[in-house]
Amino acid sequence: MISIREATTADQQSILDIYNDAVLHTSATFDTDLRSYEKQLLWFANHKKNHPVVVAEKDNKVTGWASLSPWSDRCAYDTTVEVSVYVHKDFRAQGIGSALLEWVTLEGKKVGNHTVLSRITQGNESSIHIHEKYGYRNVGVMKEVGFKFGKFLDVHVMQLVY
Repeated sequence: MISIREATTADQQSILDIYNDAVLHTSATFDTDLRSYEKQLLWFANHKKNHPVVVAEKDNKVTGWASLSPWSDRCAYDTTVEVSVYVHKDFRAQGIGSALLEWVTLEGKKVGNHTVLSRITQGNESSIHIHEKYGYRNVGVMKEVGFKFGKFLDVHVMQLVY
C-alpha cells in the first residue's frame, strides 16, 4: 500500500537520492551535476506554504516525491507554480507518479495557486498521459532547449488552470 504525506527534513536524503539518480540516468531533469545534501536542505527550506513537497511511501521506504516550486521570482507569478514528480527507479510503473501528481495538484489549489506548469522532456509519453488524466493540457513544445546525453531535446509545456 502506498501512502502520501508532506515531506520532512528527515526525508531529504531519500529525495536527494531519487533526484540524483534522475540526474545521472534520465532526461527528466536537465541538471547534469549531482545536487549536494546542503543544497537539498536549502531547496527544501525555500518551499513556502504554496509550494508543498510530498513523498510517497511503501513499506516505510520513500518511493517517490513531488513538489510545487515557484515558476518565477517576479511577483506577478506568485500563484503560478511548476510541478515536479520523481519516482525511485525500482518503483516506476506502479502508479506512484500518478498518485503523487494527483495529490500535489489538488494541494496546489488548496494553498491558493492559480496555474500549474509542467515541463516534460520529449519521449516521456507516459508522463504526458498522466498529466492529461488530471486536467493538464499541452500548451506548446520548446524545440531543442536542453542538451543531455549527447543530443538536443524538446520540452513539452503542460498547464493546468484551477
